[in-house]
Amino acid sequence: MAIMPKKVFLTKGVGKHKEQLSSFELALRNAKIASFNLVRVSSIFPPGCKLIPPKIGLKYFQHGQVVFTVMSNSATNEPNRLVSASVGIAIPNDRTKYGYLAEHNAFGETERKAGDYAEDLAAIMLASTLGIDFNIDTSYDERKEIWKISGEIVRTMNCTQSAEGDKNGLWTSVVAAAIFITE
Repeated sequence: MAIMPKKVFLTKGVGKHKEQLSSFELALRNAKIASFNLVRVSSIFPPGCKLIPPKIGLKYFQHGQVVFTVMSNSATNEPNRLVSASVGIAIPNDRTKYGYLAEHNAFGETERKAGDYAEDLAAIMLASTLGIDFNIDTSYDERKEIWKISGEIVRTMNCTQSAEGDKNGLWTSVVAAAIFITE
């Protein structure tokens, strides 16, 4: 029995609580995915998979359903500490080929920096798989231009959540996820 996702949506959330596990649960609730049994999978964007809005994607699931996800999460109980979770995506121009998702979590990185990093990770993995010649030491913007010129990578993006640790020391959790739909 082959399980091949046909659709995917991105979601993110943040939660705060005196208990770390509860703050993670609240982040999942904020992302609207807490009622599912989440199974983490590796980071392949399936060939022909369609990216859809979360509001539409959530309609495919029932509470308690087993759901496959590529997820990044992070937490802190240090007041004012910046925490981030991000999932980057790189989709090939040839939709019969697979793309990549990349998870990244960090402390002290802004939402933009963490998101750009995750997106870059996914694009690097895809570019190397497609045989696109690039210098890893060049800036992300320079590599992105090379990938665009090659015509092989059609789209990159990210879904990122960041938050500052609660000023009173409550656990602050962030989550970013790509949720696969197999129907």
